[in-house]
Amino acid sequence: MNAGPLLPGRDDDPDRLYTITGGRSRAPSVAFDLVTLIVAERQPAPGMQSEHVRILRMCEAPTAVVEVAAELQLPVSVVKILLGDLLEAGAVTARHPRFAPNKARLPDLDTLKQVLHGLQRL
Repeated sequence: MNAGPLLPGRDDDPDRLYTITGGRSRAPSVAFDLVTLIVAERQPAPGMQSEHVRILRMCEAPTAVVEVAAELQLPVSVVKILLGDLLEAGAVTARHPRFAPNKARLPDLDTLKQVLHGLQRL
C-alpha cells in the first residue's frame, strides 16, 4: 500500500535524521534563533557531509536559520545541530539579532510634547 508522497519540508524517516545528526538530539552548546543569520567563512572541504556542503554554499550570503531549514527540507532542530557542528569547526559564523533596550526605542516625552506643540502651531 502506498502511503503517498511526503509533503515538502517534511521528512518522517527517523533513521535518516538519526544518521544526519550522528545520533545527537541537541545542538552543541550554541543556541540559534530562527532568525540568526549564518555566514559561511570557508568553502566546503572534500569528504564533508553533504548537508554541511549545502549549508556552506547556501550561506555564502547571510542566511537565516529558518531559511536554511526550509531549503534543506529538514526540521529546524536537525539544522541547528548541523550548524553547531559548522560553527565549532569555524566554517560559519552566527550573527544573532540585536535588540535595542526598551528605553532606546521610545523618544523622550519632552521631545514628543515639542513636536505636538509644533504641529498645533501649523
